[in-house]
Amino acid sequence: MAEVDEQRVCIKFCVRLGKTGSETFEMLKQAFGDLCMSHSRTFEWFGHFKNGRTLTANDDRTGRPSTATTPSKVAQVRAAVNQDGRRTIHDLCAEVGIGYGSCQRILTEQLNTHRIAAKFVPRVLAQDQKDSRVSICQELKKTVINDPTLLLNVITGDESIVYAYDPKTKLQSLQWKSPGSPRPKKAHMQKSKLRTMLICFFDQEGIVHREFVLPGMTVNADFYSDDLRKLCENVRCKRPQKWQNQNLIIHHDNAPAHRSFKVSQFLAKNNMTVVPQSPILT
Repeated sequence: MAEVDEQRVCIKFCVRLGKTGSETFEMLKQAFGDLCMSHSRTFEWFGHFKNGRTLTANDDRTGRPSTATTPSKVAQVRAAVNQDGRRTIHDLCAEVGIGYGSCQRILTEQLNTHRIAAKFVPRVLAQDQKDSRVSICQELKKTVINDPTLLLNVITGDESIVYAYDPKTKLQSLQWKSPGSPRPKKAHMQKSKLRTMLICFFDQEGIVHREFVLPGMTVNADFYSDDLRKLCENVRCKRPQKWQNQNLIIHHDNAPAHRSFKVSQFLAKNNMTVVPQSPILT
């Protein structure tokens, strides 16, 4: 940078001596060698000084100052992003009052952030719902610590839709291929329209009871109560030790049929406890 400033002074000196642009450039090459300014830059500054310019320093740049990434601006950008993470860089520039490039550098280098798409979830939980989940998990953890054999008595049940057939995934369709053989093909298939609901209960040893729901039927309180009765019969036959202990623990979600009064009566009558669930797990 010092050599450039010196060469500009030399160019100004040559203009005042009445030298031509070519003569000035040759003198600069002789004086500064490989550090000499280019031919175009030499003639550019020669023209400036010939037209009356007196300053040898660069002019002040127009636009926003280079000090846009100050701690105060970084704090403003952070606060704006925390308030609404969906704001674009243009929105942040208009709000904070900095350039696009400066705002982008603050987001990527100072705040170490990047834009991602929001993940779809069943619901966005409120704070009290989150607190409820945490308290229930802590209670379950404490219970398991106090009774390490607790999980041996847990029987988990859930319903799931089962299709007559499913199209193969890309991973399932992989097969070995030699360089000369043609590429394998498969037809695009949608999931079967034939489907039914499967209710399955299982524990650490495997499946205890399963049942397909017939077409046209719904899993209501009466159906689920009858299914729990069949579960008890299977536990008595397949897990006699658990049946003798009379300490069965059912783990199912908070579906309306599971929370019905009739089902609660059946569970209480058969001395079957339920793993606590947060109320929002429906």
